[in-house]
Amino acid sequence: MATTPELIHSYISNGLDCTHLEVDGDGQHFTAVIVSSAFAGKRPIQRHQLVYAVLGDRMREEIHALSMKTLTPEEYRG
Repeated sequence: MATTPELIHSYISNGLDCTHLEVDGDGQHFTAVIVSSAFAGKRPIQRHQLVYAVLGDRMREEIHALSMKTLTPEEYRG
């Protein structure tokens, strides 16, 4: 099955409590805006590691490139 933005959206939303989640992509390269209170107090690399942990082996097997913007709800609201 081809990886779609909708699949990645479901993988992330099933593993991470998000207040906002957008995923876009062309089947190989994907971008995501992920807003979660789980990111509070974490550096950007730690935030990405949380998302990678949720995606697990899918990052090697299904998702070839994922560019992420990871924000807390406060950061997202501006």
